[in-house]
Amino acid sequence: MKRFIYLLHRWAGIALCLVMALWFLSGMVMLYVGYPKLTPAEQLQGLPALDGQGCCVPVAQALQASGLESASQWRLSSVAGQPRYTFSDGRGKHLVAVDARSGQRISSVSADQALAAARHFARDAPAELLARVEEDAWTHSKAMDPHRPLYRVAVADEAQRWLYVSGATGEVVRDASFSERSWGWLGAWLHWLYIFRGGAVDAWWTDIVIWLSIAGGVLGLSGLVVGLWRWRFRGRYKSGSRSPYREGFARWHHILGLGGGVLALTWVLSGLFSMNPWKVFEPPGPKPDRAAYAGGPLRADQAGDVGALLRRLASEGQPARQLEWRRVAGEMHVLVQTGAASYALDPNGERRPAWSNAAMREAAARLLPQARIVEQEWLQRYDAYYYSREPHTMTGQRERPLPVLRLRFDDLQSHWVVIDPANGHIVQLSSSRQRTERWLFAFLHSFDLPSLLNTRPLWDGWMLGFSLAGLGLSLSGVVLGWRRLRRHEPGRSLPVSGRSGTEMLR
Repeated sequence: MKRFIYLLHRWAGIALCLVMALWFLSGMVMLYVGYPKLTPAEQLQGLPALDGQGCCVPVAQALQASGLESASQWRLSSVAGQPRYTFSDGRGKHLVAVDARSGQRISSVSADQALAAARHFARDAPAELLARVEEDAWTHSKAMDPHRPLYRVAVADEAQRWLYVSGATGEVVRDASFSERSWGWLGAWLHWLYIFRGGAVDAWWTDIVIWLSIAGGVLGLSGLVVGLWRWRFRGRYKSGSRSPYREGFARWHHILGLGGGVLALTWVLSGLFSMNPWKVFEPPGPKPDRAAYAGGPLRADQAGDVGALLRRLASEGQPARQLEWRRVAGEMHVLVQTGAASYALDPNGERRPAWSNAAMREAAARLLPQARIVEQEWLQRYDAYYYSREPHTMTGQRERPLPVLRLRFDDLQSHWVVIDPANGHIVQLSSSRQRTERWLFAFLHSFDLPSLLNTRPLWDGWMLGFSLAGLGLSLSGVVLGWRRLRRHEPGRSLPVSGRSGTEMLR
């Protein structure tokens, strides 16, 4: 068995140490520069106030023109300064835009229209159309699928951004600054192995990442076992050291492996869990019924007079940049985004009062009618399960308002739901398996407890320090592997017993 584990670690290291080194290096970059995204706040900043004069055709007319009679998401924003409805089925498969002034469906977006939209979004900064693309290095996200093809536009602003314009709606859906694009090659693109995306092996990208992560876990675990075998907890080697390696890369590899090997192992395994391999974190059984929580589909006859609403908001000094229609517990309301604030109105334009505790419990009970609400908790601050991250991180675009109400169910999957009393919206819904994933991925990968994140720069020192240790461990393994390959002669094997086991790792 010992011989097998020594050989396993040696050859796994030769095959994977370079990959591990690149993962550690790119992970350090991603601590500060993430994969490009357009956050809701950034998108609103690029939108002008909606003008109620001459706007807009009734929602019912626009919905009919869209052809999506069962659309579950309705939104009014603007493209190149012109109001535009957007309708979606909520599953990301169908997305249709309608001109809010003429009521005509947007059947296609031309290059000139895309360029005009990008220039307007960038506040008339000089812009140049670069290409029409289905997918490139910065648009691999599934969220981009309904918008493909995309127009890539270079903007001569301070950040030297590339703006990506939707070929379906004409709106800007992603931005990538020069800094994000430059560091991204060494960061997210490398870390997520996007070298395998968009090409002949794109269909196998998920499997490649999963199996490389599993192989990395085997490498790390076997290395810990070998390292402990070689360390003398009682007595010392003739050199006076507890490690058989007196100097050089072998000694550094041994020491770094014992000191940071456990963390290196948890990092590679937590990266594996981020892929939700074989859907292990998908909860079985009935899922919470969001449609029941809504209390029925959106109804166009309850959408209100859009133009009158916009004019009223403008007269009150709160011009809207975006409107979104939602239904909660059978009640229609309009979510108004001004750029500085967000609040809910009824279709007649009256402020809707905050939802009461009883009303939220009653609505939430419809999610899982076969279960009971057994506990409730008002969150006034972030905790281990409900918290926000910086915009550049993987979950940084998620809105996490406070205070919120968290309700716990007694169903088999122990669902928790978090509701925003300001508008009745569900802002988080999780099962016991998803909360397990939170610890196995998010915590082990980035130590993202609010109590730790609030201790910066100590958190930075922890993450960078152990990342550097992992990088040193991997690079020393690269050197040792390279030396072994140069010395290796076919047909010759070294014995493992006794002290000669040391030679196996040199």
